[in-house]
Amino acid sequence: MTSKPEILKILAQNARYTNAELAAMTGKSEEEVEKEIKRLEKEKLIRGYKAVVDWDKFDDAYVSAIVELKVVPKPDLGFEDIAARISAYTNVETVYLMSGTFDLSVVVKGRTLQEVANFVAKELAAMESVTSTATHFVMRRYKELDVVLIGDEDDDRCESLI
Repeated sequence: MTSKPEILKILAQNARYTNAELAAMTGKSEEEVEKEIKRLEKEKLIRGYKAVVDWDKFDDAYVSAIVELKVVPKPDLGFEDIAARISAYTNVETVYLMSGTFDLSVVVKGRTLQEVANFVAKELAAMESVTSTATHFVMRRYKELDVVLIGDEDDDRCESLI
């Protein structure tokens, strides 16, 4: 395994930097930066770019839950098959394989507590490989993807929006 390219470390903190800014930070030319980013995207080391949004500031905020699943993996497929099936649902944000007392951690979103509860009961718990679930509703987000969501501190990632 190779070490992480410097550009990835910078983009993970702020994906809005321009190629010119990245070039200045890394000592590379803009062309080298552009070529490196295209390579990282092609190799699927960069999988996407997202904004971290404080959804709690909106009237129609959604509900999230962390669902712990115990599963029986299928022979020769391990956890990959069940994780892929769960990942295919549009209201599933995240799926992690975990160590400890449960196997998969799934972050689910919905419009209401009832919608999330119904999804867990009718879809996740009903899956053949799932032996048990434990659902924990998210009450408040304080930090997400390294972005602090409490307080009114300015974030330099948003300066260009002002």
